[in-house]
Amino acid sequence: MSVRVSLLGLDLGGRRVVAVGGGPVSARRVLDLVAEGALVTVVSPDLCEELAEAVEEGRVDWLARPYAGPADLDEAWLVHTATGRPDVDDRVAADAEASRTFCVRAGAPAHGTARVPARGTVATNDGTLQVAVYAGGDPRRSVAARNAALDHLGSGTVDLRPRRPRRRGWVALVGAGPGDEQLVTRRAATLLAQADVVVTDRLVPPALLEALPADVRVVDVGKTSGSHPVPQQEINRILVEEAGRGRAVVRLKGGDPYVLGRGGEERLACEAAGVPVEVVPGISSAVAVPAAAGIPVTHRGLARGYTVVTGHEDLPALPTGGDHTVVVLMGVATLRRTASLLVEHGRAPSTPVAVVESGCTPQQRVTVGTLADIADRAEEVGVASPAVVVVGDVVTLAHAAAGRAPLATDRTPPVAHAIPAGAVA
Repeated sequence: MSVRVSLLGLDLGGRRVVAVGGGPVSARRVLDLVAEGALVTVVSPDLCEELAEAVEEGRVDWLARPYAGPADLDEAWLVHTATGRPDVDDRVAADAEASRTFCVRAGAPAHGTARVPARGTVATNDGTLQVAVYAGGDPRRSVAARNAALDHLGSGTVDLRPRRPRRRGWVALVGAGPGDEQLVTRRAATLLAQADVVVTDRLVPPALLEALPADVRVVDVGKTSGSHPVPQQEINRILVEEAGRGRAVVRLKGGDPYVLGRGGEERLACEAAGVPVEVVPGISSAVAVPAAAGIPVTHRGLARGYTVVTGHEDLPALPTGGDHTVVVLMGVATLRRTASLLVEHGRAPSTPVAVVESGCTPQQRVTVGTLADIADRAEEVGVASPAVVVVGDVVTLAHAAAGRAPLATDRTPPVAHAIPAGAVA
């Protein structure tokens, strides 16, 4: 005969709970209960390491003896028994029943009056979202269903915005990755599912914005080379002002917020205004876009390190050997100047260079050459932003340089311009 079980959320904060048994099974439940604010007393002659530590830290009370009878359960709101001895556990369950106290009977849940479901949480910025699944005494089935529920809730496809007014707004600086919407992190997807306002730049994968609920406000603050219609100070003001109105604000940035993305400035502005702010790293285009073209920024025997710089400014002094890779972001407009500076600083004119346009998208295109001719080659084929410039011997590993097709993906094969024979030392 099946037993009907009511799944209730119990507020055990400040309430006494008794755990009979000091082994690992008790430890798991006791530590959960302590985290939920319960006042836990463990009754057991011995304790496992986790419980002994909790007792030493003052988080748990301990009666260092075997279970003595109903008096041990006085004023308890909940009892958990896991002694490993069925006769003792049955006795505890019977005493709890007589005192009208719910009891979890570990190992034989049907003999208790309470059940522990498979539980999990989705961390939202408006309080933890809890999931509990009970599958009629089949714990593995409960766990499988719980995992599926958590996976779905964390996928970004479920609108997780609260239906009641927020206590306060917040800002999340979220990296959107290098161009493919499937390359965002799970945390990024979860935060987007909570957003009231998304402040976006032009390099964000369009599919991420298209998937937002229709009533999410999208504020485009994108910049292009030489055109900054929304100055950085105005972006900072928008973030602070929207959060100050009690809204959940996601600042969505291509790549990683902290890699030449001015995310640090935005975080400081939020903190100065007292706005809670979270930073979610993204896969940086500085590494991912070269990788999509078959170029590792480091490779044994070719490159031992790499430097990421912006093309908006003159390059600083950098290692001059081909075994140190230079990655230039936002460098299309200054490509000729960059190539010239690298040669002036000591790089050989024959150093391999690749320009990867629209990396990690179906429009990806790779142009390869050397410091001596890459600017001419780029002009010839009409290279345009967004693009990543890679300088160094690792460029010889590019699909385009070796005459190979890219690895099998769902992207259109890039247009390639092979490095001339003999151009690479």
